[in-house]
Amino acid sequence: MTMRQLEVDGVPALLVPHDGPMIAGLTFRVGQVDETLSYRGITHLLEHLVLHDRGLTDYHYNGSTGAIATSFTMQGGEDDIVAFLGGVCAALLDPPLDRLETERSILRAEANGRGAGVNERLPLWRYGARGYGLVSYDELGLPRIAPDDLRRWAETWFTRQNAVLWVAGGRLPEGLRLPLRDGARRPVPAPSSALPATPAYFLGDGDAVVFDGIMGRSVTGGVLAGVLERELFRSLRQEDGNSYTASASYDPRGDGLATVTAFADAAPGKAGAVLGGFVDVLAKLKVGRIEQADLDAVRAKAEDSLDGSAVAVGMLPGHALNLLTGQPILPVEELRSELRAVTVADVHSAFLEVYGTGLLQVPDGHGADWAGYVAAPTTSERAVDGRRYENLVVGAEGVSLRHGDHSATVLFQECAICLAYPDGGRQLIGNDSITVRVEPTVQHVPPDVIRQIDEAVAPVTVWLPARDPSKIPQPGQSSPSTGAPAGQAQPRIGTGRLVGAVIVLMLSVIACGCSGLWTWAVADNSDPELDVPLDAGTGLLMGVLWAATVGLVVLGIWLLRGRSRK
Repeated sequence: MTMRQLEVDGVPALLVPHDGPMIAGLTFRVGQVDETLSYRGITHLLEHLVLHDRGLTDYHYNGSTGAIATSFTMQGGEDDIVAFLGGVCAALLDPPLDRLETERSILRAEANGRGAGVNERLPLWRYGARGYGLVSYDELGLPRIAPDDLRRWAETWFTRQNAVLWVAGGRLPEGLRLPLRDGARRPVPAPSSALPATPAYFLGDGDAVVFDGIMGRSVTGGVLAGVLERELFRSLRQEDGNSYTASASYDPRGDGLATVTAFADAAPGKAGAVLGGFVDVLAKLKVGRIEQADLDAVRAKAEDSLDGSAVAVGMLPGHALNLLTGQPILPVEELRSELRAVTVADVHSAFLEVYGTGLLQVPDGHGADWAGYVAAPTTSERAVDGRRYENLVVGAEGVSLRHGDHSATVLFQECAICLAYPDGGRQLIGNDSITVRVEPTVQHVPPDVIRQIDEAVAPVTVWLPARDPSKIPQPGQSSPSTGAPAGQAQPRIGTGRLVGAVIVLMLSVIACGCSGLWTWAVADNSDPELDVPLDAGTGLLMGVLWAATVGLVVLGIWLLRGRSRK
């Protein structure tokens, strides 16, 4: 089917012939990555307000707020679509702000029922607490969003130049009008980075293993994801039986680059085995061990997905997003041609690009240094100078929490959000996602210092309701830990590490006993029948026993100490 490019009231329009009920959508180039953490949730809140007055209908309509785009869609008759899209535009011109508190409450309820994605944590570790990293965070800014904020957001982002209309039907709906403000096309933001080196790893709080990497956008990327999924499934589920779900995906980022993500869960007690098998699969692809049969199977499946009359309709939202972000719109036959041209060498080259930018989430209690991955930063490079309260330092530039030679620092100018409680508790999250908690009840921070912090971070402060008294740290409890981004696991010893430490220390006790008995036998000459002569062989055995004892003790202590985590 041939797609036509048209225009309605200055808004670019894409039309694909379709014999079934008409489907239409209005997509804007604005999403979660365009927000700031202190206003996180503003796009979603505006979307809900716009759709409220659409009321009940016999046809399906919906709104969605994604990472880089927001869409309003409907399937139904021409008159219904004209009324729906016209109403959406009218609500964007004059948002129904009388519903603000109700919709704010609905979003909180929606968040409580929302499940976590498989790669929920990777964006904040890769990008920090801004831009593409914001998709990892809850809608923390909801409490502070005011009517004027929503009006400005609509005026800035929801304009005719920043929109694309797409329609699947015999024609554009007769009488359709899109009365939007004039504005400007908005490019996706430049990516930030919280990783000084890659491939890197960080500690997750469960048993799953997740990996992602960045590559140039291409048809080869989708093929690579399919090949990687087949390798993981074959190795971790079919052969080892340690994982139930092993998958991979390819997702364009809107700036000419794309993210390849791989995931594997783990059967109980098999997290270490899954991590090892997962890393082995990545290493296999890194050296170019890619099966032609896998490439052929993935390519055949992709080509099959391009067959059928519904393909062009299903690709319409993606074409609209490509138009908004300045990416090429490839017709089906060109996609098919590019698919057929992908070789094993192309897949290997693409994987090397992905692996070089890789980020690996390892199960609780494990690491990946042994596989050549560097630990992602969990502390700050510097600490501020200022007045000290327990382990907290408050200075003119920011705040630091000190733990021995390490510190976590949030500079006031680099603070993405300050979550403030009426009891004086504060949680500051920096642009790099490092978090510093201020708890006056345990750090003995005086009120004037809390005011100093509040004045410095007032533009990004979100006031939260009073905490349950049981949630407020009390004197005698340990000072707040630090370094963990909001919602991340605090430093702790994993269960697997603890069990391993106990076993190793028990073995060290046994080894110490054997070493002691052997030494006594060599040194004691009171009973000639039990006398063990001291020669070269005896001395070597004695040295090996004592060396093994010391090694086991050191290993046990290392396991108990755990590792510093973000």
